[in-house]
Parts: sequence; C-alpha cells; structure tokens
Amino acid sequence: MIEVAKRLQNVEEYYFSKKLREVALLKAQGKPIINLGIGSPDLEPPFKASMVLQDSLADEKAHQYQSYQGLPELREEIANFYCRQYNVHLSAQTEVLPLMGSKEGIMHISMAFLNKGDKVLVPNPGYPTYSSVTKLLEAKPIYYDLKEANNWQPDFSALERLDLKRVKIMWINYPHMPTGSKADNKFYDKIIAFGKRHDILIVNDNPYSFILNNNPISILRYQDAKEVCLELNSLSKTFNMAGWRVGMLAGSYDFVSAVLRVKSNMDSGMFYGIQKGAIEALKCSDMWFQSLNSVYHTRRELIWELADSLNCTYDKEAAGLFVWAKLPPHIKSEEFTDMVLKEHSIFMTPGTVFGSNGEGYVRFSLCATEEIIKEAIARV
Repeated sequence: MIEVAKRLQNVEEYYFSKKLREVALLKAQGKPIINLGIGSPDLEPPFKASMVLQDSLADEKAHQYQSYQGLPELREEIANFYCRQYNVHLSAQTEVLPLMGSKEGIMHISMAFLNKGDKVLVPNPGYPTYSSVTKLLEAKPIYYDLKEANNWQPDFSALERLDLKRVKIMWINYPHMPTGSKADNKFYDKIIAFGKRHDILIVNDNPYSFILNNNPISILRYQDAKEVCLELNSLSKTFNMAGWRVGMLAGSYDFVSAVLRVKSNMDSGMFYGIQKGAIEALKCSDMWFQSLNSVYHTRRELIWELADSLNCTYDKEAAGLFVWAKLPPHIKSEEFTDMVLKEHSIFMTPGTVFGSNGEGYVRFSLCATEEIIKEAIARV
C-alpha cells in the first residue's frame, strides 16, 4: 500500500470542503438549505473590470505564459491603490507581488521563511489556513489567545512570556476574521516593536479592510514596518472577485523577493485577462466602496435580527464580511449549528472552526440577499 506523506497526519481536510459536501447532499435530498456560512461574495464585480477581461481575450499575448511578477501595469496600479487608499508608498518594481489569491501567499510566505521545527504564532481564533500550512511544512503552530474581554487583540504581556525561540512568523489579521474586531494605531506600533525585538516576521492578512469599515489601515504605513512586516491583500471581498483569484503581497524588496523565489517555481503566471480586469477594478473610486457597504449595511441589520431571534449577542462596532455572535451560556457551538441546520435548514459556521477560543460563538456571513436572510428569520 502506498502511504501518504507523514505531514498529512496532522492536517485535516479544510472544514468548509467537508461541510459543503454535507450541505450539498441535504440540498440534493430536497432540503431548502440557506447558506450563511461561507464568505463568498454574491454581488457583481465592477462592470468595467468584467468588460476589460472580455475584451482582453483578443489581445495577441492573452493566452501565453505571463510574468511571474505580473504585468508591470498591474504592479503599478497596486502601488497606486496603496498610496491612494492607505497612504502607503510602495515601489511597483520591488515591493509589490501579485498573487493568485492571498491564500496562495500564506503558503508561499511560509515556504520562504520556515524550516522544519520552526515555530509560528497563530491567532486563536483565526483563519485555519495559518495553522494547516504551518503543519504541512513541519513547523509548529504556537497559538496565542484572542479574547472578547481584550477586544480580540493579543495580550502582549502573555506573548512576552512565551518561549519565542525559533519563532519565525506571526500571523495577524485586522479587521479580524472571524470576529470583525478592528485594531488601532497603538496596536500596530506595539506589534511592530514586538517583531523587531524578537526578530519575528509579522504578516498582516488584510482582505477585509474596506468592508463596513470607515478607516482602512495597512500595517505598512507605520514607522519601521517594512523592516519586519509583510502584508497580504485581496480583491476577493473588496471587489467581489473571489473566483478570479487575485491577491497581492506588499513589503520590502528583501522579503518580497524571497517569496518570489518560491512562487516562480510553483506557477507560470496569472492569466492575462484576469490581470487586466484587476487593474480596472483597482481604479474604482470611493463611490464603489460606498455602494458596496450600503448593501452590506442593510444585510447586517437583518443578520442582527436573525441573531436576536436565536438569542445571540454581537458587537455592532465590528467590521468585515461576517457577524460574530455569542451564544447563550453553556451552549456548544457545533451542537448549536447542527441543530439549526437540522431544524431550520440554515447553515452557519461554528466558532470552533477557528480555534478553541471560538467555543460559544457562531459566525454568520453577509453573502446572501435580503430576501434569503428574511426567509431565514421567518424560519426561526
């Protein structure tokens, strides 16, 4: 019998990969499932981006291999976007790397900086891919606690008490997924200082900064950030282009070039038309964000109503594409979500998917129409 690699022994199939098969089976059996678990935008991308994508198919270079670094004009537009929206100045030539989605970047960054036995600081709760990629590379995730009492931000005193030997990377993510917590200037100053003090690469995963958030922030705008920080970003949520798989990495030349050494051995460039469409999307005015958030604001009000009907509580100041809701005392997250799926045919995500500190919480997605959310409220 041919055995799989030992590295897979500590890595399970991604939760949503498994759960969506179960949901699909229920649908096939005739169950009227409402899916409020997945953050896959259902709104249209910018119209001009789609038109440019279509028109680009006739270009003579459209179907050839593309540069590993992306089109120069895409890198330039990413730099312009960062300057305009975050007040961060980047060199399009040396400090920007387009990615096939930011999830790709998590793997590439980890491959570029981690050796077997190295350690990685991973938020609990947090995006599960940080942990799974770390394990796949035979490094060790060290989970640092995020608690509601501390606004879902790390306790720096507790971080300093950890054994930080061999810690190479720390993942942070604000606005935070799944909780929607936002970070302030003081936090970014402290986390950069922490990284410098312990020679830890701080990677800020920043795909939600424009969703229901009036103050988009990049960690790269802070003093000394480029010395110890990288930032991942994405067009998936910001421009409703999740299936296009367009992301970006920003940071110093030394860090970005190290990631490029990995990436250039893993793929053969992003499809030309997708790059051209991404360029057009990045040019959108602030009216785009206002229109997008108008829709999500209305949906969030309805999700709050649904959460109320399920006796959950939530933070109305949170940002991002989800509502993170606290269950009544003594109720387990997975038991609750399974009950709601069975009794009401509504799928939501148990907080434990994101770590042990997610116990007692559930996550609702805003990626459903008002009509669908109203139907969910009526069922409950």
